[in-house]
Amino acid sequence: MDAAESSLLEIVVPAYNEATRLPDGLARLSAALEALPFPTGVIVVDNASDDGTPEIVRRWAGPVPVRLVQCARRGKGAAVREGLLATRAPYVGFCDADMATGLGALETAVGLLHAGHPVVVGSRRHPQSRVEDYSHPLRKFGAVTFNLLIRDLAGGVTDTQCGFKFFAGPLARAAAAELRTSGFAFDVELLMHCARRGAAITDLPVEWRDVPGTTFSVRRHSFSCLRDLARIRFSAAREVSPVWTAAPVAPAFPVTESSRSGPG
Repeated sequence: MDAAESSLLEIVVPAYNEATRLPDGLARLSAALEALPFPTGVIVVDNASDDGTPEIVRRWAGPVPVRLVQCARRGKGAAVREGLLATRAPYVGFCDADMATGLGALETAVGLLHAGHPVVVGSRRHPQSRVEDYSHPLRKFGAVTFNLLIRDLAGGVTDTQCGFKFFAGPLARAAAAELRTSGFAFDVELLMHCARRGAAITDLPVEWRDVPGTTFSVRRHSFSCLRDLARIRFSAAREVSPVWTAAPVAPAFPVTESSRSGPG
């Protein structure tokens, strides 16, 4: 059995031209995963980078296995889809290469999955979250408006765009297989496919800080996001998703009391 097959948790990291930020991000993620009391793995999805991103992953030698997956189709949604479909673990998730979300929440997220919560999402709008005031007012206004527009599609989630999401593995792979949105609105469609299968979504308080270098631009990406949302809403009215039934997972690892407790 290889390392990927023995991992209880696999985390997908989409990466487009992340040669500058990825080494620090991988080091921090590997250290956080190494501290967990169960086997883990990382999948970095190179999203058609034209810098040294793939070479960084190929040469990576750390305490946690890191696999490289190539995704020729541009877009964060396309990269996350490719990564989730490449997972094999009972529990999976994805986070951004900049590790803007504090990794101290990892054990709590897995504890919630182990306790039967099929989808656990980091939320910067959770009352217990600690968030660095990060955005230009226009971007913050756009984020609030965006979430109001799609809350009914994404299982009531108040912060669909936080790049820190975890799932029961079979559910994530089934939802990812139906994912058609390649751009930044992909989170909405992914959560929609989970919610329409009857999977409850649990908000997780996080620590979040702004990290320079994001590829999202309000000016360049707002129209494509709105276009994708219109398509997602149209497809939601036409499609019927199968009901998801959780398979029992009983991994042998110690679950602390803090991990068992939900947010709030």
